Amino acid sequence: MPNLLLELRSEEIPARMQRKAAGDLKKLVTDALVEAGLSYEGAREYWTPRRLALDIHGLAARSADVREERKGPRTDANEKAIEGFLRGAGLSSVSEAQVVSDPKKGDFYVAVISKPGRATEEIVTDIMPGIIRDFPWPKSMRWGKASSKPGALRWVRPLQSIVCTFGPEHEETTVIPFEIDGITASNITYGHRFHAPEAITVRRFDDYAANLEKAKVILDAERRKDIILHDARDIAFANGLGLVEDEGLLEEVSGLVEWPQVLMGSFEEDYLSIPSEIIRLTIKTNQKCFVTRPQGGETLSNKFILVSNIQASDGGKEIVHGNGKVVRARLSDALHFWKRDQGNLPDLETLTTSAAKFALDLNKPLDQRMAKLDALDVTFHAKLGTQGARVARIQALAKELAKITGADAVLVDRAAVLAKADLRTEAVGEFPELQGLMGRKYAVLQGENASVAAAIEDHYKPQGPSDRVPEDRVAITIALADKLDTLIGFWAIDEKPTGSKDPFALRRAALGVVRILLERGVRLSLLKISETAYWALDYDVFSFMDPELAMAWGNDYTRDNFVMPSISGLLAFFHDRLKVYLRDQGARHDLIDAVLTSDADDLLMVARRVEALTAFITSEDGKNLLAGTKRATQLLAAEEKKGTVIADGVSQALLTLDAEKELFAAISSASKDASDAVAGEDFRSAMEALSKLRGPVDRFFEDVLVNDEDAAIRANRLSLLRLIREATGTVADFSKISG
Repeated sequence: MPNLLLELRSEEIPARMQRKAAGDLKKLVTDALVEAGLSYEGAREYWTPRRLALDIHGLAARSADVREERKGPRTDANEKAIEGFLRGAGLSSVSEAQVVSDPKKGDFYVAVISKPGRATEEIVTDIMPGIIRDFPWPKSMRWGKASSKPGALRWVRPLQSIVCTFGPEHEETTVIPFEIDGITASNITYGHRFHAPEAITVRRFDDYAANLEKAKVILDAERRKDIILHDARDIAFANGLGLVEDEGLLEEVSGLVEWPQVLMGSFEEDYLSIPSEIIRLTIKTNQKCFVTRPQGGETLSNKFILVSNIQASDGGKEIVHGNGKVVRARLSDALHFWKRDQGNLPDLETLTTSAAKFALDLNKPLDQRMAKLDALDVTFHAKLGTQGARVARIQALAKELAKITGADAVLVDRAAVLAKADLRTEAVGEFPELQGLMGRKYAVLQGENASVAAAIEDHYKPQGPSDRVPEDRVAITIALADKLDTLIGFWAIDEKPTGSKDPFALRRAALGVVRILLERGVRLSLLKISETAYWALDYDVFSFMDPELAMAWGNDYTRDNFVMPSISGLLAFFHDRLKVYLRDQGARHDLIDAVLTSDADDLLMVARRVEALTAFITSEDGKNLLAGTKRATQLLAAEEKKGTVIADGVSQALLTLDAEKELFAAISSASKDASDAVAGEDFRSAMEALSKLRGPVDRFFEDVLVNDEDAAIRANRLSLLRLIREATGTVADFSKISG
């Protein structure tokens, strides 16, 4: 079957956009071909800095003929209905429709619509201009003389040429010469901008890829990555070093070169006095280079790996020299930042008020930066006040949380005050991704307690499902305070995530709280602590939420007559994150739903219930009890729906059969034991207590007719079923468990 080759060649595409753009091209083209009635065996996308390419093999040469029968109204229907049918079917009169008889429904019109198949070349010519014109680039531009005209083509960078060939694998191919904004598709492409700028004629994908490689272009991005990685490892090893690998940087660099040439540069060893994280980020951010370290060592070496797009005649000496000059200049700046952050600020006399507010020591550099952060009234959010106000809220909330986590209150207070101080350091100003980490380094330098220093870095964690969770109790406390203040603040001003949009990363913050509570075994009432955090918000916050409330707040509004409607919604938000986390850990969704109630605010206990229920429900006793309990609850629910009378309590005098007497005794015993176990937070023992109901429940349904003719006995037996539901309900809602 024929193959289709498509290439869209342009000026350099930003590296971060290339992979997605190639995937978008594949999806848009293949979807359009399938929608047009074509089938294909496979498709693969490719990309380099200057081109997106698509290889579709086994593509049908023609779409199939289509015959469709469209049923219309009855022949005696009103004229409007018939006219609408004819219009929709593309018929001019009823004489062009067939009449079909149905013994039950009578005669009705049927339109037989036949659409002949189309050649693939014709279909491609139709679909490609629209795909190119409407391509979903995050950012695009217009260029040239045509850019001033309405509807001018927009592309990420100026589009220069299009290749589109179609034909069998071993025969001559044809060009599909569609046109868009003066660019006509052909079989001509170009290789490396400097090494092979001449035109290349191509027929199909195999010679296209081979000719590009001869022209110093490696089409496969994964192969470029592999070349860069292995050459970098080899050159580092040859110099007695190890490569510090970076997948994100590797992906970016592979999108900057078509013919990767790996070289090694160096800088003065004096710069190694700068923290490794700053060196790495400086070299990565400014020059897109990799750093190295001595084999088996932790600190960095003064050698770096760069990737060039040119195979230089001098072996790359000038390229290395030029990159080295830039790296040294950037490291000189970084060294300046590092030293300045350890020195005194020039305006200490203006910081005394802020220092007094937070009990800061202005003899210490990090304390000075925190005082500066407050004195400048740096905004955290327009509706949530300044960073200084936020630090005060975190400080107050952390004080309450320390009582729960068992952290040292003095250390918690100190860590809360310094947690955001590094936001005013020059190192973090240059590299925001170092916030927290630089704070820890500066805290150690000025002699802070190790727990305080750790908390300054770790209070941002975890920042994703794979990030580590804080371990130190002080760090756990500050991390919870930071995330809870963020969540409650944004909930108060009604800035909640919507759909896929979450500009303030509130889902990540909530998942971070969930992970800390569960993985560090923290018992916390989210409702109570949320109320504490809610009341710590400033008057100004409430003015954004409700002006009348703010006015009342200013007139000594009290907690006793104040309702916080946002908190319940926030609890549901935590529940959603908890479900995601537990499912990722392998928990069944139905078991989570069986345990999780709308007012459950101790997430650790919910997780332990799910764990115990999972172990129980997979046991033989659990499976059998589940079957009996579901039968009881379903029968009870059906009778409740019908309005059948159910006794308020079980009358032992009306228990006439041994099976129902045995069940009543078993429920009384198991219910008490399960309740006691739940109260003691021993959920496994609660499950074991309930498992004793298995036999009595089975015998009850074997020997007892619930819907007895005697209304009093029936009501009593239904009440007995309700006891089963209530007993198992102490642990979980068994009706929500599948199976």
